[in-house]
Amino acid sequence: MIVMRTVLKFLAFFLALSILAFGSTAGALAQGEKRLAFVIGNAAYPASALTTPANDAGLIAQTLQAAGFDVVGARDVDQESLRGAYRDFLAKVTAAGPDAVVFVYLAGQGLQFEGENYFAPVDAEIANAADVPMAAVRVSDLTKPLAALPTKVNIVVLDAARPNSFAKSNQPLAGGLALVDPDPNMLIAFNAAPGTVAPEGKGPYGAYAQALAEMIRDGGLQLGDVFDRTRLRVNEVTDGAEVPWNASKITDPFVFFDRGPDAPAPQVSAAEVRTNRTKEIRDFDAHDAYIAALDRDTMRGYEDFIVAYPHDPMAKRVRAILAARREAITWRQTWLRDTPEAYWSYLDRYPHGPHAWDARRRLEHFDAALEPPQNFAVYDYDVPPPPPEEIVYVDRPVLYFDDPEFDFDPPPPVAVIFLPPRPRDFIELPPPPPPVGIFVLPTPVFVPVPAWVNPPHDIYPPPNDVIFNNIHNTTIINNTTINETNNQGGGLTTGQKLTAGAVGLGAAALATKVALPAFLQKKETVLSKQNPGGLPLKLGQGGQQPGGARPLSKTLPADKLTGHALPGADGKTLPLVNGKPVLNGQNLPNNKSRKLLNKQVTAGGNAAVTGNPVVNGQNGTNGQGNGQGQNGTGKKLRKIPGVNGTPAANRANNPSALNGQNSSQNPPNGKFRKLHNQGGGQTNAQANGQGNGLKGDGKAPKFRKLPVNGNTGGNVQQKFKANNGNPQLKVQVQPRPQRPEFHAQPRQQMQPRPQRPEFHAQPKQQVQRQAQPRPPQPPAARKPSCGHPNEPACKK
Repeated sequence: MIVMRTVLKFLAFFLALSILAFGSTAGALAQGEKRLAFVIGNAAYPASALTTPANDAGLIAQTLQAAGFDVVGARDVDQESLRGAYRDFLAKVTAAGPDAVVFVYLAGQGLQFEGENYFAPVDAEIANAADVPMAAVRVSDLTKPLAALPTKVNIVVLDAARPNSFAKSNQPLAGGLALVDPDPNMLIAFNAAPGTVAPEGKGPYGAYAQALAEMIRDGGLQLGDVFDRTRLRVNEVTDGAEVPWNASKITDPFVFFDRGPDAPAPQVSAAEVRTNRTKEIRDFDAHDAYIAALDRDTMRGYEDFIVAYPHDPMAKRVRAILAARREAITWRQTWLRDTPEAYWSYLDRYPHGPHAWDARRRLEHFDAALEPPQNFAVYDYDVPPPPPEEIVYVDRPVLYFDDPEFDFDPPPPVAVIFLPPRPRDFIELPPPPPPVGIFVLPTPVFVPVPAWVNPPHDIYPPPNDVIFNNIHNTTIINNTTINETNNQGGGLTTGQKLTAGAVGLGAAALATKVALPAFLQKKETVLSKQNPGGLPLKLGQGGQQPGGARPLSKTLPADKLTGHALPGADGKTLPLVNGKPVLNGQNLPNNKSRKLLNKQVTAGGNAAVTGNPVVNGQNGTNGQGNGQGQNGTGKKLRKIPGVNGTPAANRANNPSALNGQNSSQNPPNGKFRKLHNQGGGQTNAQANGQGNGLKGDGKAPKFRKLPVNGNTGGNVQQKFKANNGNPQLKVQVQPRPQRPEFHAQPRQQMQPRPQRPEFHAQPKQQVQRQAQPRPPQPPAARKPSCGHPNEPACKK
């Protein structure tokens, strides 16, 4: 019995241990491989805008979404946004764990400076070579932190070797990108070989991005084969004008898509592919030998072709490729040594080479002579010096394979043993719809992958899985039906059409667009608040900084400004004050209506809720002016004192006070006050009360209380003169009210005189507080003015 119990306990312990191990294995399988991607497309450079990078980034991002990558990306970013977004991405990679697969794609303008590669943000201002380190982002600052993380695979693609539009000086930068060595577990790829540039594409997509997307979608291709076939396809499409390059230190096998068991047999077996890779170049015919050398992309492969077919039409093209690669290797080893002897050695080989000015700048850094001394230790490079026939291709800052000076013959067509034909649905890709939103990448029309191609089963599904779950179905943005034939694996069912016009951007665009990095999401929110309801901003235009807001129109009416809705329009709520909407001047505490709603106080004492002052003392059609300018804000109007110094609080009940009629209360001396127009121009506040009370610039002037002298009533007219934007108000007593005619006098002659009851308004900037009226003076203490021009003769 004791033995039996011991055996049972042992079996129970073994069973529990087995269950625990099985659960751990199942959990690991359930978690799977996490795939993360960071995609940038910069095209809106102020100096020279590019055609395809933004679309290229959208195409690569969508292809990676289909392959199960959690993609974040943006277009037309400045340096601050690029660095901040990449920091957020590195934090996400860190949280993903040790089995993460990372893909970084940068499309735009690339530069090299003193052995380092740089990626230019859209706000880069590079007038000379010394500006590059400050204005651009060094690529090694992106790759080194990534290489330090415990990831499984790191893929960095620079689609940025383009003609340089920066630093046009007598000390030019070397063209294209500099040769680099990838870090462990990393692949680095350029759209053009080191030291060369690719021609700018004219179509909706660049040749490199389209070819790379095509090869990623091919199920079962190993990572190295993806980029080797991309090189062959790009060289074929561009007629040899562009030769991509890549270098890898990835040892683990990796595929973007699996090839299903129901897939048709490949046209070339895997055994034949291995044979072609190991076959001697001289054993191919001339055409296939060129493709074989390009497929291997090694110094030895190109040299073997020159030896086997020195007089073939492709020999000149191969010599140019070989010359660029030899010079790139020479400069790389020179830069790694970084001594005056190394730079003298480079200048000895390439006195006018692409990196000649970089070598001279480094010699100046060491305070060394530009010319080498008689005896110095010449650096022994791993590659021999260039033969004379190669110098012509590298005796310049940059090499163009389509340079008409070289007159290269077009390369031969690629045989099927090296590359299958292009898919029919991937030859002509339609352009993507215009991007909607700030920083958002374009969303191309998705081309379904073949039915036998599927993502690996052991990967972790991405958060945005609409494309991932519908890779075999047509996904278009406008009037699109997603998942027409396959309802498995999630996604939308048959007949669920996503119409973009129905909800602005459209559910399909919202579901399939690439998410912005966290840093740019915050920045986009701030910019959207500056442009509420507005159209998407195009960066780098109109002298604005990237992401700058578009100013409101000052000429179009409000109903035409569809991008800038007014408060309360289209069913929106009005702004709240103390939790309540402001209606007709109500709910405004502490008499803050003027500050919150920009209202004006009316001359007649009636506060019009619409902001229009009452001129004739009543709130009617002929007495209500428009106290607002073009900008919708009017200036405050001060109350005009009534007769006998009493405020005009009940002017609505006394319309004759301002309508040009004689009041029943006449001044004792029978003299009326009249406002003179010093400039000859009348305002729209005449005695009949019709007008808007505006100046010429659409802004309402401020009024002060007019001091009284104990006189009542009067034929008062309001007239102004604009003098440097400051209206001047002048009150003059006329002895004869029946004379409406008068003549304006020059300003310098209308000075106050002790014997004349004249009053001058202060300049506008000094009218900050309401002036107190002077105490009334006895009418007998002054004599009426007479004897002056335009005045009656004095009576004895």
